[in-house]
Amino acid sequence: MLQPKKTKFRKQQKGRMKGNAQRGHELAFGSFGIKSLETCWITSRQIEAARIAVTRYMKREGQIWIRIFPDKPVTSKPAEVRMGKGKGAPSHWVAPVTPGRILFEAEGVPLDVAKEALRLAAQKLPVTTKFIVRNDYVQE
Repeated sequence: MLQPKKTKFRKQQKGRMKGNAQRGHELAFGSFGIKSLETCWITSRQIEAARIAVTRYMKREGQIWIRIFPDKPVTSKPAEVRMGKGKGAPSHWVAPVTPGRILFEAEGVPLDVAKEALRLAAQKLPVTTKFIVRNDYVQE
């Protein structure tokens, strides 16, 4: 599972996710990608499940890039614990995603293989996504 090696602080406030993605909204590495159309927290487990789905379908050919990283800790208190007594312990890590953010990119496989692989990845994610292709991509 993805998580930071070290952070400055163990716990973080929730924060707000307004507006569209200001960074990471264009293809940078591959010719194909999936772009988020919603705002959501994506957990490290969901990212890992999507990554496995892509690599299995592509049969380890080509290359994939994961453009999001779960660096936000989410805390939770144990079940049946009364209110108060401070904030809970960090339970898992999430990547905050806003509309327009590129989640995954692929390269080195035909268009139809990449489209199906990224569709399978999108099924594992809690956001609606859109398949995108690089503007200067030419199909052989």
